[in-house]
Amino acid sequence: MDNPFRDAAAIVGVGRTQYSKRSGVSTLTLAVQAISAALADAGLTARDVDGVACHRIADSADPALVAQVLGIADVRFIRDVFGGGSSCIAPLAAAASAVAAGQARCVVVWRALNARSGPRMSGAAAMTGMSSDAQYWLPYQHVSAPAQFAMFTRAYMHRYGLTEEDLGMVAINQRDNAVRNPAAMMRQPLSMDEYLGSRWIYEPLRLFDCCIESDAAVAMVVTSPSRSRDTRRLPVTICATASGGGSQLASNHRSDITVSGAARMAPRLYEAAGMSPEDIDVAEFYDAFSSLVPLQLEAYGFCEPGAAASMIAEGETRIGGRLPVNTHGGHLSEAYVHGLNHVVEAVRQLRHECGDRQVAGAEVALSTAQPGINSGITGAVILKRGG
Repeated sequence: MDNPFRDAAAIVGVGRTQYSKRSGVSTLTLAVQAISAALADAGLTARDVDGVACHRIADSADPALVAQVLGIADVRFIRDVFGGGSSCIAPLAAAASAVAAGQARCVVVWRALNARSGPRMSGAAAMTGMSSDAQYWLPYQHVSAPAQFAMFTRAYMHRYGLTEEDLGMVAINQRDNAVRNPAAMMRQPLSMDEYLGSRWIYEPLRLFDCCIESDAAVAMVVTSPSRSRDTRRLPVTICATASGGGSQLASNHRSDITVSGAARMAPRLYEAAGMSPEDIDVAEFYDAFSSLVPLQLEAYGFCEPGAAASMIAEGETRIGGRLPVNTHGGHLSEAYVHGLNHVVEAVRQLRHECGDRQVAGAEVALSTAQPGINSGITGAVILKRGG
């Protein structure tokens, strides 16, 4: 398929705040801090920006207000995406399209949230306001995110014979990566005994199967390849993005909840990028829960359905393996910034600046949204190192 948007935009700067349990500031302050860091990384200022884009669930700053605080006099492009981790690629895709279409010259993309000290997204109150499916969950008190993903995890384990130890290997591998990451919130090594001894959150999910609740923000700067030549850092090209439909938990009209929206979307993503799974050097998978990692190894074509546990056990997803996964520690051990900290890590891997956790010779990266399990949408992006 001819894709006019292929390689038509680039990420030229990334930034973040400290990852913490209590930021002590507003989400507006977090957003501006992360954006300012991303602009400084690119060697640009707010005067160069004419577009803003974010995703949020009523827990972040209005992008129009962010633009005012930054002092952007004439905003040519604003995208305010409602949605959680399933929507995290959407604002980046919108920014890339706007740049490619000439709607904006330079767009900042961010996610800011106080998910630990502010409204906690794992709570039942937050979940019931997000979907009309809540009418089916409430009679069974099945409303928190861990409860809902536990249902999927149990079905996936039953379908493919995944064990508790297989899930433990995901958490342990990512913790090993976080130990190498000075920015990570969880930097103590994790053993299998510690994993198996941790408390149940919602069986079969244990404490270390669940993402960290974090106060944080990340941001990135998107512009055209021609303008990227004048920025400070090596540009990272946005080869392609794709979005797809997922399924709501109760009203999904499907008999097999282990088949994700990502599995249906992935072929379109690779076609749009002119690539295949064999071209990917590093993958940053959305990992609100550990079971989403083996699911996506299969959904994005890195192994056959049911083979992900063996791929992980054999060390293929570790740094130095065939496909290093969540090299920063992911949501399980670095921080939970609702998907966009995975894109920041992918950019830094392709710029070859990740120190002890650097994937040697990384040229192409995949970063994903929540794969469409228990949500109506998914998305992903393929990035490549610029020249």
